[in-house]
Amino acid sequence: MSNLFLKLESHQKLHLPFVVFCKPNSDKIIGLFQNDAHEYFIENFEEKGFVFAPFSDSKIPYIPVEESQVYVEKATLSDFYLDNKIPFGDYENSKSDFEELVQKGINAIENGTFQKVVLSRKESIAISNFDHETAFKKLIANYPTAFKYCFFHPKIGLWIGASPEQFLKVNNQVIHTVALAGTQVFEDDENVNWGTKEQVEQQFVTNFIESSLKKYVTEVSVSKPFTVKAGSIIHIKSTISAKLLEHQKLKQIIEVLHPTPAVCGLPKAEAMDFILQNEGYNREYYSGFLGELNIDLITFKTEESDLFVNLRCMKIDETLAQLYMGCGITKDSIPNKEYIETVNKSKTMKKIL
Repeated sequence: MSNLFLKLESHQKLHLPFVVFCKPNSDKIIGLFQNDAHEYFIENFEEKGFVFAPFSDSKIPYIPVEESQVYVEKATLSDFYLDNKIPFGDYENSKSDFEELVQKGINAIENGTFQKVVLSRKESIAISNFDHETAFKKLIANYPTAFKYCFFHPKIGLWIGASPEQFLKVNNQVIHTVALAGTQVFEDDENVNWGTKEQVEQQFVTNFIESSLKKYVTEVSVSKPFTVKAGSIIHIKSTISAKLLEHQKLKQIIEVLHPTPAVCGLPKAEAMDFILQNEGYNREYYSGFLGELNIDLITFKTEESDLFVNLRCMKIDETLAQLYMGCGITKDSIPNKEYIETVNKSKTMKKIL
């Protein structure tokens, strides 16, 4: 066992906070191990460390770099490819409940409440002897283009995931983000056809980001939409970059973007209200954001942030894995198809259990 995973094992036994992660297309595993069990919270987004933000709660925890030890190791992963055994949860109950929720969302759109809402569900699967190292290495080996992580805090719990979506990257006043939406199962076919529903949904996200950033940035550049693969599914994606106006604070950028229409809806306030009143469960940290805040933990350069949306994730209790998956609902949504989309998304995490 490597020094990084020996450290993870000892921290786990001591019940101390830690995060290990691997960035997209990287062969480096980074570990941040907090020295005590205190829960630190973001105050002004000038802090340095690893942030783990919830979907809707204003209290945002993080692991401060000055209170932690940093480990960096090269990933060696040849023995960690997935088999195709996928555990199943309670499909029938979750199917009818979710389709009912989706129809409620469609009705609200038709009544003019909002243009789009992102609705999700949670699925619980019984597990035994969950192994952090094996699960994390399976993620790295099989989802190279995703942001892979394993995060633990005694007051938050253990979360693990492989997100396909950048939330915000900042480097010397230049910011990068993406507009990601639409989902299909990958069929190993170069000729991907996207329907109107998916194209409109992705354009909603792009338009929101552009308009939200307008008064904080200059030199905005938006790519044409293109198809991107994330595990066994594909999405429509546009990349967006801009230069922060002089003296512009990161806090304002984060607050205006989070949560984006890709995980909440549009308009944001109305969609958020619908989600909180109708989903029937607490998303907690699913569809929040996470990553390096104001520091690169390999180079230790400051004024650099690399944040991702917390998608394709699960929370691990002692004998239970709780998986979270959602989909964007527009006026053209069909409840059964949206449920199937969540099933396809759930396979990313189910394959490592």
